[in-house]
Amino acid sequence: MPELPEVESLRRILARSAVGRTVVSASVKEPRLRKVIARDLPAVIAGRTIDSIGRRAKYLMIELSGGHLMMVHLGMSGSLTHRRADFESDPFDPKHDHVEFTLDDGSRLVYNDPRRFGLMKLCTSGEVAALAELKGIGPEPFAPEFNAAYLWSLSRGRKAAIKIFLMDQRVVAGVGNIYASEILFRARVRPTRRAGRVTRVEFDRIADITAVVLREAIGSRGTTFRSYRDSQGQPGRFASKLRVYDREGQPCLECATPIRSIVIGQRSSFYCPHCQK
Repeated sequence: MPELPEVESLRRILARSAVGRTVVSASVKEPRLRKVIARDLPAVIAGRTIDSIGRRAKYLMIELSGGHLMMVHLGMSGSLTHRRADFESDPFDPKHDHVEFTLDDGSRLVYNDPRRFGLMKLCTSGEVAALAELKGIGPEPFAPEFNAAYLWSLSRGRKAAIKIFLMDQRVVAGVGNIYASEILFRARVRPTRRAGRVTRVEFDRIADITAVVLREAIGSRGTTFRSYRDSQGQPGRFASKLRVYDREGQPCLECATPIRSIVIGQRSSFYCPHCQK
């Protein structure tokens, strides 16, 4: 599933290529995503200009003229690509091109999603704060309020594994399975530890390293293992920089101990049994 770095990378590229363009027409070929796309979305969005593109957690927030906003979630396998005449579409099966927006320069924004777990929701700017999908989401990992004191206080008495704690969107926005594994490795904390037993000093490391890892991943346009592509159709490059994720049996880059894998919360988790305590 695309996590914060993938969505933020997508936002930054689209902000350069699509902001200022006007949607000439829109078509929905397959409305049955995680939630059915509203029938009036094409009619409402046609003729509106893309004013800005933001992000909240793993949601892309496309602000349109006239006070409207389109919220997009990529689900497990979704992509939102900006296609011009020279766009290389080979990685995208056209039968999964579910939504298409034609822009005033002839280019197209195409939402492709083989597993259809994504989300596309239109609302007014005034309705954003009340959206059910955004309620209860924790602070952004780059926000001042996301710090060791906040994590320490929130974790006291928690029996859940620290990795589950970090992946809880009510704790911090946008951190998923891949980056939680990487953060905990660099912080030298074993993912199975109870969150309530992680020390304040360890939370100092976790808070600082979270921002470092996510910024590095954004700089590499995120991580691609299977289907993720950015708006230019390119895969993320951070996979080559992963230190533990998907490296079961390979030597730890710090101590050469074989990396182990364990299932935590129904997700594969990777760690070094020597470096992480």
